[in-house]
Amino acid sequence: MDLHSKYPGLSDLKARARKRIPHFAFEYLDSGTGAEATTRRNREKLDEVLFMPSVLHGMQNPDLSIRLLGETLSLPFGVAPVGMSGLMWPGAEHLLAQMAARKGIPYSLSTVATQSPEDMAASLGEHGWFQLYPPKDPTILADMLERVRTAGFRTIALTVDVPTPSRRERQTRSGLTYPPMLTPRILWQIVRRPAWALSLLPHGRPRMRTLDKYMREDRSLPPTEHIGYILRASPDMDYLRRLRDGWQGTLMIKGLMDPEQAKVLEREGVDAIWLSNHAGRQFDGSPSSIEMLPAMRAAVSLPIIFDSGIAGGLDILRALALGADFVMLGRAWHYAVGALGARGPDHLAEVLERDLISNLGQIGVETLTDLPTRLVPLPEGFDR
Repeated sequence: MDLHSKYPGLSDLKARARKRIPHFAFEYLDSGTGAEATTRRNREKLDEVLFMPSVLHGMQNPDLSIRLLGETLSLPFGVAPVGMSGLMWPGAEHLLAQMAARKGIPYSLSTVATQSPEDMAASLGEHGWFQLYPPKDPTILADMLERVRTAGFRTIALTVDVPTPSRRERQTRSGLTYPPMLTPRILWQIVRRPAWALSLLPHGRPRMRTLDKYMREDRSLPPTEHIGYILRASPDMDYLRRLRDGWQGTLMIKGLMDPEQAKVLEREGVDAIWLSNHAGRQFDGSPSSIEMLPAMRAAVSLPIIFDSGIAGGLDILRALALGADFVMLGRAWHYAVGALGARGPDHLAEVLERDLISNLGQIGVETLTDLPTRLVPLPEGFDR
């Protein structure tokens, strides 16, 4: 079957994933927080970034490679971390990491994924990133960093935009608990998705394996929260400095929106800024990430990683044109895995590559560094 004729775009993969994975898993992946205004704002503001088409260029040979942190990557996008990734499709972490290794692009594992750093060692390529939800206990932090380093991860992305638990109402309404409990309601959702259920059998019930080592029997939580909330700190600048001292690889700060705070972090010696509003999953009163990108670019000389709302190649070009050095997608890869299983990651990568090439041809640009020359002036509201 030609996947490109049946699933030519991300919307097709999302629709297929909705039909293949249990309702509680889809709601976990797809939902934002509050009224989901920030999620919508991310989409609306991306659509306001326009390029002027250009014609009469003859045949073009677009170059999709990009420089990031001293290395040349063949593509300008990678795999962002998603908590409980294996809930969307059993073994999703391995499928995505293996695709990323084949493509030579970054793969990010979340602290609260369903695979541990040790589990992922054999699947990682040269660009393994670890999203760190910061543990309170210094001993746990030191141990976790050593585990991550030994497994082959060379980049830490300290996530700073989760100082308190978010309230994802759609997710709660779906009946999802931590760990997933086999209530009659959940069982009914699973029974209706037999392919997902059969794929799950070799893997066992999804859980946050990185944190298994640190759990104690006397710890208890409400069923809609998870062990990560017990271990997690709300980091401050002293925490960042200790982490900088204890980690010899690349250190990114993920979840930053304020350019003035980015200036401070640059002085503190971080290696990159990850501009993100957590795709609208944490706070429903935030500006869109793309609105803040021009000001962030003006504020720092650091590399800027970008995410939130990316739904195709054109969105990737929009972010690069406004100053991002690299673009990450999270939900999109999991729609692909949920839709097509092991075939999903490579198919989505091809969809994104084709979309990039098509849109570059429309605006007459062969190299990504020339994208700003084809931008239409930005509308009011973008922070410059």
